[in-house]
Amino acid sequence: MLAVEGLRFAYRKGGVELFDGFSHEFAPAQVSVVTGVSGRGKSTLLYLLGLLLTPVAGRVRFAGRDLTQTSDAERAQIRAGRVGFVFQDSELDPARPVISSVLEPALYAGRSRKAMRGRALELLERFGLGERAEHKPGQVSGGQAQRLALCRALLLEPDVILADEPTGNLDRENAGIVLDALRDAAHTQGSTVVIASHDPFVLEQADQVVTL
Repeated sequence: MLAVEGLRFAYRKGGVELFDGFSHEFAPAQVSVVTGVSGRGKSTLLYLLGLLLTPVAGRVRFAGRDLTQTSDAERAQIRAGRVGFVFQDSELDPARPVISSVLEPALYAGRSRKAMRGRALELLERFGLGERAEHKPGQVSGGQAQRLALCRALLLEPDVILADEPTGNLDRENAGIVLDALRDAAHTQGSTVVIASHDPFVLEQADQVVTL
């Protein structure tokens, strides 16, 4: 489903290069954890896999297709419908009820928010957040906010889920809830799940560990 070949990346021309021609295939229905010391590019790799950045060399393949040089519109369409993101900061809109943030992927994928509302509420109930649907992000705890971000990522049952340090700010109980959900998405739904983390608790539960 998802692979990189000969990957190289720099944030500016002539800047420090990352990855040194890195190649890897991320298996579907598995949780792959990308780890390594700070500065090795764990988060950057997720942004490349999610088509938010473009490598200076090499390829990003999605379902067998090289998407490195595709148009911004096509990349955005793939992100919207087939990729779910869980960022370290939950990235919830502070001005809107949390259910609106959970429903964001439906908007970008051209799906009816009204039609997807039932699915969103189902996810909120699953993660103990049903009563928080109409709360603003400032009215929920950090652990709840991260579970809300997970609901958003799972809304459309994406082929690929990319999670950047999803347990970084969580206690062990909430970390376990998030990891169980990501493992379920991989093993039950068949998603390709890639997590960037240096947390030993996360590494212990990986199907595959990739060290940069």
